[in-house]
Amino acid sequence: MSLEKIKLIAFDLDGTLLDSVPDLALAVDQSVQALGYEPVTEEQVREWVGNGADILLGRALSRSITVDPAIEPALQKQARELFNQFYADCGHALSHLYPTVTETLHKLYDAGYKLAVVTNKPGTFVPEILQQHQLSDLFVDVIGGEDFPLRKPDPMALNWLLDKHGLSAEEMLMVGDSKNDVLAAKNASCASFALTYGYNHGEPIENSEPDYIADEMAELLTLLNA
Repeated sequence: MSLEKIKLIAFDLDGTLLDSVPDLALAVDQSVQALGYEPVTEEQVREWVGNGADILLGRALSRSITVDPAIEPALQKQARELFNQFYADCGHALSHLYPTVTETLHKLYDAGYKLAVVTNKPGTFVPEILQQHQLSDLFVDVIGGEDFPLRKPDPMALNWLLDKHGLSAEEMLMVGDSKNDVLAAKNASCASFALTYGYNHGEPIENSEPDYIADEMAELLTLLNA
């Protein structure tokens, strides 16, 4: 798939721009322990993350990638309320950008590309995180996981971006680390660029057959001749 016509680049956040698992794991662990469950580890959360906060918490309560359907909605709701408070209180102090992310984003911005964030993470937390890392001014749109009725791998958010900016699918690139990102790109008929270092439930990202695969973000600059 050619990238010569790319005008807008949509980035996933967690596992793509930012390693957020240390803070997520802390908040999830505090939440489930407050409900009387055994602690969870950062390693477990790395395997469970990627489909939004509610599914992450469901997996933590189930101790499995598959959420136990017997979990009561009231318990799920209580876990989410606790998580929201613990995650807000953590200040995202343990999260950090991956190598070459900052310089790559700035170079793409300077080259005239429109940049957007499309994440399954609850949108309420995203602006503060971007501001902490001085990235807020680089993005024309920031879409959180609960801003639309459906989240990745559904293409709803990507299709909204195409409509808003009057672009065709061949003019947008989706950059992510998981099969949700790759599938969202396929479902929106746009190209995908996948990183090998993120969160993909323990599966090699090449299994999802992205259009391009890289070990670090800076490889995107070479691909685009930016």
